Amino acid sequence: MTQYLIRRLLIAIPSIFGISIVLFTVLALAPGDPFEELATNPAVPPDVRAALRQSLGLDDPVHVRYIAWLTSMLRGDWGYSFVSRIPVDQLIVQRIPTTLYVIGLSQLVALAIALPVGVYAATRPYSIFDQIANTLAFIGFSLPTFFTGLLLILLFSIYLDWLPFVYRTNIEATGWRWWWEQFRQSIMPIMVLGLFQGAAWTRFVRSAVLDVIRLDHVTTARSKGLPEGKITMRHVVRNAMIPVVTLVALQMPAVFGGAIVTEQIFRVPGIGSLLISAILANDTPVIMAVTFVFACLVIFFNLLADILYGWLDPRISYR
Repeated sequence: MTQYLIRRLLIAIPSIFGISIVLFTVLALAPGDPFEELATNPAVPPDVRAALRQSLGLDDPVHVRYIAWLTSMLRGDWGYSFVSRIPVDQLIVQRIPTTLYVIGLSQLVALAIALPVGVYAATRPYSIFDQIANTLAFIGFSLPTFFTGLLLILLFSIYLDWLPFVYRTNIEATGWRWWWEQFRQSIMPIMVLGLFQGAAWTRFVRSAVLDVIRLDHVTTARSKGLPEGKITMRHVVRNAMIPVVTLVALQMPAVFGGAIVTEQIFRVPGIGSLLISAILANDTPVIMAVTFVFACLVIFFNLLADILYGWLDPRISYR
């Protein structure tokens, strides 16, 4: 197990470096100038603008700027935001817990929907429950997250006035009241992401269980007289979860992409909203750091999926 993890990490390190090269090159060649406002500001002398660009290395070749950026990153210096002049790592540390909180709970909601509904529908194919589940699943992953978010805001915030539709960071409460208010304002963002992912995963779980339930070892277990529930949980679900784990890991980029849109709708102060505001302001250090963090999180979740394979299927060995 330890050797397997070391090998996977050794594979992940070149991947991270490759991703960083692509991201930095694309951002460096993208149109726009972070000092565009200074260039149009008559109060800033041209020699001051030129000295500032030279001090930041913006006129250097791309490969020179990348090496300087990578060296600083390895030393723990992620640079400063061009807009707020706050260290980039400090901005990310402030925002990323909120994003991981919303995404983590939304994935738990998605699994809580997809696993029981998909397994039950697969054990009773073409029944009324299966048809209703398939119809709702098609509707669920056909609707984009921004549309679902607006519907929830209209229903629960405008008409019913049950939930706040703007995420607040300065909650005037303490103790359990603070936790309750924090949860209330997180319900709609979590449900938007959870319902979207849950609908897609329900179809996939149903398909995976149907593939396993027809295999010979399941028929043999039934011939031995084992209870149907025990057969489903021990011999069907566990083997069917292997492709589901792969799907969950590979869909992490889409999950983070959906989180960016959802954070903008509900004004969640997460890393996604930080990325959008940095793109609008052409704040290159923040854009590079946030996209790099997203890439590292995706690689981490793929590594976690590889580890779960061996636990789900004993036939898979860590070699």
